Formats: sequence, C-alpha cells, structure tokens
Amino acid sequence: MTTPIQIGFVLFPNVTQLDFTGPLQVLTRVPGAQVHLVWKRIEPITSDTVLAILPTTTFAECPQLDVICVPGGAGADDAIHDEETLTFLRKQATRARYVTSVCTGSLVLGAAGLLRGYRAATHWSARPFLSHFGAIPDASRVCIDRNRVTGGGVTAGIDFALTLTSIMLDRKTAEMIQLGIEYNPAPPFNAGSPETAPPDVLAGLTARAGGWKQREASVQRAAARLVQPVVQNG
Repeated sequence: MTTPIQIGFVLFPNVTQLDFTGPLQVLTRVPGAQVHLVWKRIEPITSDTVLAILPTTTFAECPQLDVICVPGGAGADDAIHDEETLTFLRKQATRARYVTSVCTGSLVLGAAGLLRGYRAATHWSARPFLSHFGAIPDASRVCIDRNRVTGGGVTAGIDFALTLTSIMLDRKTAEMIQLGIEYNPAPPFNAGSPETAPPDVLAGLTARAGGWKQREASVQRAAARLVQPVVQNG
C-alpha cells in the first residue's frame, strides 16, 4: 500500500480563508493525499469572512507532514509572534519535503526562521517586509526555491497548489485537477496587481488598508527575536 502524502495547512484566527481553501480544493484531489487543518486546539477558528473553520488535528497530534502550508491574512500579524505556532513550524520543517505558504503566510515562515537565504513570494503589500527575515523578495505569482514553494496574494493559492502538484507528482496530474475544477480564469478587470490597477484604485485601496501600515513595526519586532534558527532542508 502506498504511503499517503501528508499535507497540512497551519491555521490561525483571522486567516484569509481563500488563501487555503483554494489550495485545499486542489490538494485534496492529489492521489494519495491526506490533508490536515492544523491548530492548537480542535475549536472553530474565525476567518476574515463569516466562514469559521474547524481544524482536523492539533499541533500535538499532527503527524509528520510532507508538505507544510501556511496561509496568510490579517491574523498573520499575530502569528509571527506566536511561539507555539513558530515552534511547530520549525519542528515540522526539519523533515518536511516542502515548506510552503500563500500570501502573507510567508511572513510566518520568515518569523520561524525558515526563509533565510531563500527567494519567496507574498502579497504585494507585504513584499518589502520579507527581507527583515533574511528572505529575498520575489514578485512571481509562484516562487520555487529548492524545497520552499511560496505563492503570492490570495488567489495565487490555486496557481501555487497546481504548481506544487506538478512538482510532487507530474504535470498531467496537475492539469487533470485544473480541468476538474475548471480553473480557467478570465478576470473582468485588469486590476489584480499594483502594476496593472488604475492609479486611483491603487491609491484608494492603500488608503483604506490601514493595517498594512502597522505591519512593518510588527515584522521588525518578530525579526529582532530571530537569533538562530536557520533551517534549510532542501
């Protein structure tokens, strides 16, 4: 019998649900995959929408993962200071085949010391902060550096998961999953990145997103606590 591929999404309160529900839809279709939603306790976790998520396992009971994935969201600003979460990530990363993230989940990996010396992607608004953790910011929608696979903001999670599937298995399997979920994006507006969005749209969003401006100080505090852990298994 083939050993299952153990895939775990490490959650936290105020997570952006699409950061992991997009990849979740893809990766649950990977042949032989066993997918876990991981948190400290089995209790509903609030997301950034009305959707609450019930974890399937805890940090203490989670098996050794082949793939660790950290999604992002406003809650990542707290997760980068949560030593229990960071310790879990460091421990799992020593034996994981792939250490991954979507959106600002890369900041959590960075705070755990898992991106030092690696290229990494994140949401465009958080890209300047990766360097605080010794990572090399990458503007790609999906960035692959050895066994670190990181996705850009939110919707990039589907691209990330399909890319990861092609690496873990093969391109045909990834394409079959893509076809199965009819992932054939054709956005109605060309405003999905700061490079293509109209200037007034970019200015308006930036003005409304006050939390982004506070993130740098939070990242600096988390980076200051990083003395050692450099984990490079791949």
